[in-house]
Amino acid sequence: MEFPKKITAIQTAIITASSIIGTGMLTIARRAVEFGDTSGPLLTIFGTLVAFIAVWIICQLGKKFSGKSIFQYSEEIIGKWLARFFSVLIIWYLVVLTAFNAREFGEVVKTTVLHETPLEVMVLATLVLVAISVRNNITTFAYIHHFYFPLIFAPALLISIFSLKHANVLYLQPVMGNAPTNPMAGILLVAAMFQLSFILTIVIPAMRETQQALKAATWGVIFSGGLYLIIVIANLAVFGSEEIKGLMWPMLELTRITTLPGEILQRLDAAFLAVWVTAVYTTIFSSYFLCIYAIKQVFHFKDHKMFSFLILPFVFFISSIPRNVLEMYDIIRVVEMVGLVITFGYPCLLLVIVWVRKRKRKKGIERSLDQHG
Repeated sequence: MEFPKKITAIQTAIITASSIIGTGMLTIARRAVEFGDTSGPLLTIFGTLVAFIAVWIICQLGKKFSGKSIFQYSEEIIGKWLARFFSVLIIWYLVVLTAFNAREFGEVVKTTVLHETPLEVMVLATLVLVAISVRNNITTFAYIHHFYFPLIFAPALLISIFSLKHANVLYLQPVMGNAPTNPMAGILLVAAMFQLSFILTIVIPAMRETQQALKAATWGVIFSGGLYLIIVIANLAVFGSEEIKGLMWPMLELTRITTLPGEILQRLDAAFLAVWVTAVYTTIFSSYFLCIYAIKQVFHFKDHKMFSFLILPFVFFISSIPRNVLEMYDIIRVVEMVGLVITFGYPCLLLVIVWVRKRKRKKGIERSLDQHG
């Protein structure tokens, strides 16, 4: 009998990394340095560790409830209506996250390349493209990520490494930071950039071997966290902490002074933008797919395709709320911190409830055995 087409461990790792790596490539250096100064790389490491804890929790739940997503097994753990309440919160969060990722994409492209093109046109075109893409099943979803990931990861890594020829090691000192303002806030903001690892909640049930989920997800976090760490180190080593704090998109500025060996290309900003656009597409693709897949499972519809264009007007409307790019980033920070509570706190709560019930059940069995003994 032919083995059914399901997601492999390698594809799971790639989906995790590809979903995480996106708009954050441009801003992660500023986030880390703003709160940690020269300890920005350390904040990135700790933020990645926090994200890994969230991934570990999701994988543990996925193993305990094999073949079910968080939207399904949460009803078994906390009851149908309470679970649906939290699931609707997650859906709304994903709608908002998708909207602001699309808006950030539009702002960057308008500022750097298409100065005369209306912002709304770029945002709408992106959302329509993604809405068409998410009409596929989860196997095709995995194939799309598998195809684009090397085109994102390899160029971003190489550009960051090539930029180190302009590095000044003194800019990286002191390692513990020069009077960091709020390291804990910086760690949480970095961890918030890994929130789309939540995609694992629907990927794990589709895996061939769910016992490989944690290993695969760990590699996904290592790839994405490692790339983010190299980006932070490269930006900090080239610009220094004070200059980074004044840059809107430090990584974009870094590519403008980076050249390939032999000076094949004198500026890599155009090439990097192509890579970044692809990365943003895969990120929005994941959040949009997760959103409509959640709607399908929460409300027990047979297919998720009908929602691909149904939620598009809501996403587009939310993306148009910020009046400018500064207000957009202020709102994004609030949204991401709220999202951290939802995507980290909610699975944690579910796992704690499962553990408590298991312990009570075990004690009950032991007590009954003692009574009969």
